[in-house]
Amino acid sequence: MISPAPPHRAQLGPLLVRHRLARGWSQRRAAAELCAAAGVATLSRHEVSRWERQRRVPGGFWLGWLAVVLDVPAAVLTEAAARTRRSGPPATAGPGRRGAAAARPAGRAGEGRAGGTTRGGGARAVANR
Repeated sequence: MISPAPPHRAQLGPLLVRHRLARGWSQRRAAAELCAAAGVATLSRHEVSRWERQRRVPGGFWLGWLAVVLDVPAAVLTEAAARTRRSGPPATAGPGRRGAAAARPAGRAGEGRAGGTTRGGGARAVANR
């Protein structure tokens, strides 16, 4: 569980998580509530997840609707978003695509998932190339 932090000092991701969970909402439900309030059907739970993990910071449009849906003063969210932007990206890449791609050894040009590699070759097959 996320430890409570003063709202004036929290970064945006933990603040969003805290307010979403206080309502008992999943990320999917939060996205649905945002879409209904804003009249926009393009926001998914994946984007909510990115905001909460601070992979992205929502712009003014979504910050305004987050304030409405989560019943948080817009100034609190705007300040947290600015603080998050100043602090830069999270320190760890985690198990996401960027982290996994960075850990892979570089292959030959043209190789890839659909390219000239076969399944099950493993490290030995790479070393023998």
